[in-house]
Amino acid sequence: MSHSLQRNIHKLQDFQKELPPNQFLELMSIDYPGRIVFSSSFSFEDQVITHLIAEQNIPIKIFTLDTGRLFAETYSVWNSTLERYKISIKAFYPDQVFLEPFVEKNGPNAFYESVENRKDCCYIRKVEPLKRALEGNAIWVTGLRAEHSAARQDLQSIEWDESNQIIKYHPLLHWTTEQVTDFIKTNNIPYNPLHDKGFVSIGCAPCTRAIKPGEDFRAGRWWWEDANKKECGLHVHQ
Repeated sequence: MSHSLQRNIHKLQDFQKELPPNQFLELMSIDYPGRIVFSSSFSFEDQVITHLIAEQNIPIKIFTLDTGRLFAETYSVWNSTLERYKISIKAFYPDQVFLEPFVEKNGPNAFYESVENRKDCCYIRKVEPLKRALEGNAIWVTGLRAEHSAARQDLQSIEWDESNQIIKYHPLLHWTTEQVTDFIKTNNIPYNPLHDKGFVSIGCAPCTRAIKPGEDFRAGRWWWEDANKKECGLHVHQ
């Protein structure tokens, strides 16, 4: 199955260049019925994509990863999104088989103590649940934007994810922050109020802070670690 999906990459890349995101999402939902998923963390970008999907009733499954350590504001916008669009958002949680022994052995805040512990925590709370969420699907829609990280500057809007054996589509990859925020305001889309307080990339509460003027977009994530290690393992760049 993965080989046949990979063969379609170039065709999808050509179609994607000719169509706006909403039309391309609709086209893919026809070509891959029931096999497209969108992962939302309720960020600015993800709220834009949710709006595009919900407003046109595009049959794309939406899911989120509830790590158990999210901000209260994130849960609030999650609820507001359900109320606004009357859609279903499936939550995937850490497997207790992995999480309980990890916390029992290392404590609830072990991620501050070493990079290894932090990566293990990210794997248990995010990477493993993501693999379950993507299983059996053909296309994974994400809210990645090139502006968010130097590592994302060379990404293509359509790419192959070798780690998860799935096609990835980043509909807002080349949107600017101004385009995203203008779309949010114009369409009165519910969004995380932490964005108004300097939080650009919002993840788990203990691992996220607001950024200072001039800082990199990802500076607020795992700020106690090396500045060049700002990914958690969800998006592995080949």
